[in-house]
Amino acid sequence: MNKLPVCDETNSLYELQEYGENRIAVQAENFSLEQICCSGQCFRMKRIKENHFSVISGDRYLEAEQHGKTVIFHCGKEEFFDYWEDYFDLKTDYKTWISGINPNDGYLRKAARTAWGVRILRQDLWEMIVTFLISQQNHIKRISRSIELLCRTYGKECISAKGTVYYGFPAPGTLCGLPEDALMECNLGYRSKYVVRTAGAVVSGETDLRKIEKMSYKDARTELLKCFGVGEKVADCICLFALHKLEAFPVDTHIRQALDAHYKRGFPNRRYKECRGVMQQYIFYYELHGQM
Repeated sequence: MNKLPVCDETNSLYELQEYGENRIAVQAENFSLEQICCSGQCFRMKRIKENHFSVISGDRYLEAEQHGKTVIFHCGKEEFFDYWEDYFDLKTDYKTWISGINPNDGYLRKAARTAWGVRILRQDLWEMIVTFLISQQNHIKRISRSIELLCRTYGKECISAKGTVYYGFPAPGTLCGLPEDALMECNLGYRSKYVVRTAGAVVSGETDLRKIEKMSYKDARTELLKCFGVGEKVADCICLFALHKLEAFPVDTHIRQALDAHYKRGFPNRRYKECRGVMQQYIFYYELHGQM
């Protein structure tokens, strides 16, 4: 295997090597495909078999497998640097954030130890708007099924380099002209009208995705709240998982329960102002998976 130069200027965040034809091996701290898959931020990632996962993002398809700290990406070097390195946020130092947790906060330290490999993915804005509109009053398995049906029905059929058939995420223009109840056939229920109307707003320019991508967290959140069906929690999820606004701290039932139990005076926002969203994910993952 021939070592390749790491893209990060510090040469300290991960080590990258060629691993045969169209495969890249990455050794990184604080990176777990299993935990990312189960973190509730990505609904087009699934386990193929033990330690082996597939991810669909937009019209892109990736398989990746993990063995200890080594993650093997089934793609070439150019595609890895062009897309997946940023998608998995590999140029961010999560170890520093974990080490900065208040030593007296036993709950958050335990949550971070449990969710050590979760990262905040850098996902497509339109895809996350639709995803978290669908997520309202819903659970992870049903959200995943609904998105799969939506993509199979309205997305572009694609074939991976390995011959796997998959479906890209439908563009706003594909969904905007549908009857408002059309997406009920994809198990969206009342959320169908949210998606169809928002698609129309994007196509008309009323909701300008490119402008939102350049906004501050506060301004982007305000703009997203104008979308039909987007409330505060959904806006924060979109800001965190699409725009990588780490100030965002989505509060759902699980987070509310944790805050009520462990932070009666409120979460220490000032201490974690640059990485509140990361801490939110540690808490969310721990509440779902860490106490079983």
